[in-house]
Amino acid sequence: MRHELFYWPEIQGRGEFVRLALEDAGASYVDVAREPRRMPELSRVLAQQRAFAPPFLRAGRLIVSQTANILHYLGPRLGLAPNAEARRAELNQLMLTVMDFVVEVHDTHHPIASSLYYEDQLEESGRRAQVFRKERLPKFLAHFEAHVKPRARVTYVELALFQLEKPGVCAGFLPM
Repeated sequence: MRHELFYWPEIQGRGEFVRLALEDAGASYVDVAREPRRMPELSRVLAQQRAFAPPFLRAGRLIVSQTANILHYLGPRLGLAPNAEARRAELNQLMLTVMDFVVEVHDTHHPIASSLYYEDQLEESGRRAQVFRKERLPKFLAHFEAHVKPRARVTYVELALFQLEKPGVCAGFLPM
């Protein structure tokens, strides 16, 4: 089945986790907003309230939204998760924690409001980042180290953790 990914064309963000899984698996997909004259389709699907916000994936008539949910759906279909329900639930739990981490990293840059420019909340951002590095980052990293074990097959969770380490994704909060 050919999948259609809907995400903003110019940023990585949450959609990049899905792109990475699709690419790693060699899946047949279209990155809709990156195709000529297809950006309005993203807006149309959002207007129909079939998804709250990008990213979302269209697979036939099915629309799946939320990064962790998309990866939970795609995982066994792309060979990035086993078919066993218990292991899939464990992976989903880890991916939800990855997404919590992403939100906390984002909030170090926008601690007051996402709608405000980073420059308008520099003081608060500095304080939030300091607390994040001291308290939250070590907890997240320890959790991932304890619960994400190398396996014979890469899962979408390992791909997500790889994505977090890319320069610029977490703005220097992760040790390289």
